[in-house]
Amino acid sequence: MADITDIKSIMYTEKSLALQEEGVIVVQTAPKVTKNGLKEIFREYFGVTPLKINSMRVKGKSKRFRGIEGKRPDTKKFYVKLPEDAKIESLAV
Repeated sequence: MADITDIKSIMYTEKSLALQEEGVIVVQTAPKVTKNGLKEIFREYFGVTPLKINSMRVKGKSKRFRGIEGKRPDTKKFYVKLPEDAKIESLAV
């Protein structure tokens, strides 16, 4: 079962802010989170039932720092469509 701690961040980019005006929030989570798990988190912690959820896996980039190979962690990105009357105060910019 997913928990609120699985949400890593709410994305505030130019594209995500344009989507927020249409009622879509972009959420970055741990790779283990599912659509149903994220729907439970929004119901339980925010009191809002999402209308639609789209997901995308983002693989971590391979990086090199001072000659040492490394890799950024894999994440999952969700596009969450909220009802028009739903407002989440903690997400306001």
